[in-house]
Amino acid sequence: MPSWQGKSKGNKLGYRIFIGVLRYGGVWPAYFLLRFVALYYCIFSYQSTRSIYLYFRQKLGYGRFRSLAGIYRNYYVFGQTLIDKIVVMAGIPNRFTFEFDGEDNLHGLVSGQSGGIMLSAHLGNWEVAGHLFTRLNAPINIVMFDGEHERIKSYLQGVTGGRSVNIIVLKDDLSHIYAIHDALSKRELVCMHADRFLPGNKTVDAQFLGDTARFPMGPFLLASTFRVPVAFVFAFKETATHYHLYATTPKTYPSAKQGGVSESVGDFVGAMEEKVKKYPLQWFNYYDFWSKD
Repeated sequence: MPSWQGKSKGNKLGYRIFIGVLRYGGVWPAYFLLRFVALYYCIFSYQSTRSIYLYFRQKLGYGRFRSLAGIYRNYYVFGQTLIDKIVVMAGIPNRFTFEFDGEDNLHGLVSGQSGGIMLSAHLGNWEVAGHLFTRLNAPINIVMFDGEHERIKSYLQGVTGGRSVNIIVLKDDLSHIYAIHDALSKRELVCMHADRFLPGNKTVDAQFLGDTARFPMGPFLLASTFRVPVAFVFAFKETATHYHLYATTPKTYPSAKQGGVSESVGDFVGAMEEKVKKYPLQWFNYYDFWSKD
């Protein structure tokens, strides 16, 4: 069965075309062009299309026609979030509005004495949320796999002026653990996804949408090891120009020996499932998330 390989799709030419349209025509012409791109992926990206179809059909219980229509709508919304990310990060004029639900929770996380961890997933538009969290007036560190193709990444950094946060890259030598510890010791915020893993990573099983799925153990083990407050953060596109951001009340989990990992996994998966059911089109894991392989 297909699994996530730690790399994003797309190529430099595709990014160049959309960024050119955004600069000279704005968001709406880019959205129009996206309609054809979404159709292309529906037809020619078999593995991801099949995975999204099974997500709608088996996990959400949609009928066949609704599931097929959901594939195209999912690709289209995903493309919109990528365009929106570039618009916001590059400072291109736009009419986007944002609603924060639980922003006080994040300010409480910042004002604490120990730093904090923000966990999210590949739902909605995390990049837009991460960019806007700079208003918290606190150093933000984002932990990620360095899986983007270097040419695309360097091109985007040239367009957006680079990221406004510190990036901690996951490495085999575990140097990222020391970087995370250093950031938390300085009372900074550490953000990471907690829904994907690469082959060979330690995982933990949890019931998600009625079936067993595997989640990376690392983020939850870090939360239990460092014993700092943890908040779950998501951002969803509700209309063409409006985003809704969510942040849960920070919670400090006990050590792993005291069940901290299983408790944090349960809380995170519960929050994740709630948001998936509310925003079903904004599930952006294009592989067999429930694979037993």
